[in-house]
Amino acid sequence: MIFRIKKLSKATRMSVSLLPIAVLALMPGFAANAQNAPGIEEVNVFGRGATRQLQSLSAIELAQFPAGTSPLKAIEKLPGVNFSSADPYGSYEWSTRIVVRGFNQNQMGFTLDGVPLGDMSYGNHNGLHISRAIMSENIGQVTLAQGAGSLGTASTSNLGGTLEFTSATPSETFAVNTNVSVGSDSAQHLYGRVDSGALSSGTRFFASYSTQDTNKWKGDGQQEHELVNLKLVQDIGTATVTGFYSISDRAEIDYQDMSKDMIGRLGRDFDNYGANYARAIAAATGKFTGNVNSLDDGYLDGAGLREDDLGYVSLDLPLQDTLTLKSTVYLHQNHGQGLWGTPYLATPGGAPLSIRTSEYDIDRNGWITSLNYVLDQHTLNAGFWTEENDFNQARRFYGETSLTTPTRSFSEFQSNPFFTQWEYSFNTKTLQFHLKDTFQISDVLQVEYGFKSVKVEINAKTIAGDNKTGSIETDEGFLPQIGFLYELNDSYEVFGAVSRNVRAFIGSATGNSPWSASQTGFNAIRSTLQPEKSSSVELGWRFHSGALEGVVSGYHVEFDDRLLAIQQGSAIIGNFNALANVGRVKTLGIESGVNWQASDTLSWYNSASLNRSTYKDDYMSGTTLVRTSGKTVTDAPELMFTSELSLDTANLFTKLNYKFTGARQYTYLNEGSVSSFGNLNLSLGYHFGDLGFANDLTAQLDVTNLADADYISTVGSGGFSNSDLTGTAQTLLPGAPRQFFLSLKASF
Repeated sequence: MIFRIKKLSKATRMSVSLLPIAVLALMPGFAANAQNAPGIEEVNVFGRGATRQLQSLSAIELAQFPAGTSPLKAIEKLPGVNFSSADPYGSYEWSTRIVVRGFNQNQMGFTLDGVPLGDMSYGNHNGLHISRAIMSENIGQVTLAQGAGSLGTASTSNLGGTLEFTSATPSETFAVNTNVSVGSDSAQHLYGRVDSGALSSGTRFFASYSTQDTNKWKGDGQQEHELVNLKLVQDIGTATVTGFYSISDRAEIDYQDMSKDMIGRLGRDFDNYGANYARAIAAATGKFTGNVNSLDDGYLDGAGLREDDLGYVSLDLPLQDTLTLKSTVYLHQNHGQGLWGTPYLATPGGAPLSIRTSEYDIDRNGWITSLNYVLDQHTLNAGFWTEENDFNQARRFYGETSLTTPTRSFSEFQSNPFFTQWEYSFNTKTLQFHLKDTFQISDVLQVEYGFKSVKVEINAKTIAGDNKTGSIETDEGFLPQIGFLYELNDSYEVFGAVSRNVRAFIGSATGNSPWSASQTGFNAIRSTLQPEKSSSVELGWRFHSGALEGVVSGYHVEFDDRLLAIQQGSAIIGNFNALANVGRVKTLGIESGVNWQASDTLSWYNSASLNRSTYKDDYMSGTTLVRTSGKTVTDAPELMFTSELSLDTANLFTKLNYKFTGARQYTYLNEGSVSSFGNLNLSLGYHFGDLGFANDLTAQLDVTNLADADYISTVGSGGFSNSDLTGTAQTLLPGAPRQFFLSLKASF
């Protein structure tokens, strides 16, 4: 099923999306009828009653972060989650990384209300980042499955876990909610949402808008984001129709990737030249100043620009008492550019540098349908997901004509290139089917078993550059999953699961893709290359007794046919990768989490994980044997620990959070690593209650990195290499220093 919509201008899209707010603001009795949107109750944090390792966070938890914080950052306290980002919000996409049980985010699955978000890679080819799909204030729940996601999850990348985001439901009562925030580095965040309440037709909807603007914590430039969310719920008899639409416009100026040598020589606060155009021009000609000694120490600037439209319509239809149909159609359009000011290619007749872009255009649509049938002790669920994705990707260069004044802005989409190095189009067709039975054998024993089938066909066509025309297919007909839940008594339960998963090949000219190699390389590997696969086993124990609730689980993962794209040269040069299957990875680990509700107002949460992910094979890089067998997987800390103390009274609330992250490797031979670090964050707020025309006025102060720790947050930003004995691998990003944010929230 194919859908096409005309791409509207930014101004038109914003106007159309804000129209419901304007209409509601003029409704009679606006002030008299305004009420708070009902809060969302705390959810089952430790996944009680599930056959798999699950944890969830509610909107209440997400609200206790600085306004505009990515929901990804909120989950870093959960057992086994390694999250990193160079900014305090966790939303700077170039730096954002998630690793769970040794799998990185490109090997996980992500959905919003069941709609696939792709693998959340920076060079988007099949989805978009959650921060661009929905405002954090509009998220009702986040659920993480560390090991095996549900069989019905719409993802072809979930070798490891899945993250399912659920949007908030429009309120039953009319409400207007606002959030205004300011903070360090001239940060500003504005959020507004209007809920219609239940209209006479039974319709409920909300319309919301947010804008966020902050200077970088070092260097020059801003990171800006505008976002519109609309959601509508309509009951028609026993059926429910839900519609959602999101518009996102994001522009973020990059931080420069650093190496250990650069940090020691230039300091952690060194960044791209930015506003110092004269220095960038001089450096491009080899005239270095201030301890800079190479072209790659600093560039003119870098940026990521993304425009997205995401929408879906979903139908929940009870066909009879025991049979329910759920069907969703969705579409997503994306236009993006990643910019670098490169000194490796001069502008003809102009400056000794140019602006290099990686350009992305996504047009995808899909259909997800499932039937749920209850038959005595069995609950049968069957469904399919189909998607067609047209992805266009290009590498272009744009000129800087002046030697004294920049003629282009890195915050704006570029036009009129002087050179197109390559351009390719990829058509990806996905079909996934699943069948599952949940068998309640007795009051205390439940077994869940089933399988899914995955077929992904990719066809590539060359528009310009090196010929990469060709096709490749991922076809896995039987990927089984089985789990059990045994209730020992009212307070204790044992669970376990075994699953088999695959990560389909991706249609892209970059990343871990068959087409990231040259045409010769693609021809050589296309008939022998295997998609990555994993087999996961987990066993755990949950307890919920009185004031204590928690979980302990152990797991074993075998990861086969690992794909490795070895970067050739500096990332900015953009050479073709060398891609190959390089063997297996073995992971063993244990995770635990516990929450102690010491009183009605005081709680103490702790989580810890011990993970050992190792490569099991050596591999050949050209004619060189790379001895990776027994080495630790990159960006996979062995030890992590979180402790969080929360106080919540009728008026005062506060939270003190500490996260420890163990040492991490950033080379395959473990000849480059970053030290462990701890990060302390504080949230302090006060509910003033009703004040004048404002209801439930709340002030909140957030301090991130309270101890002002100096640490490396992101590793692998410029890719991973075999070794870094010289400390010159430019692939590290320091974490943000201490930052302050003040928010005022109210309803009207």
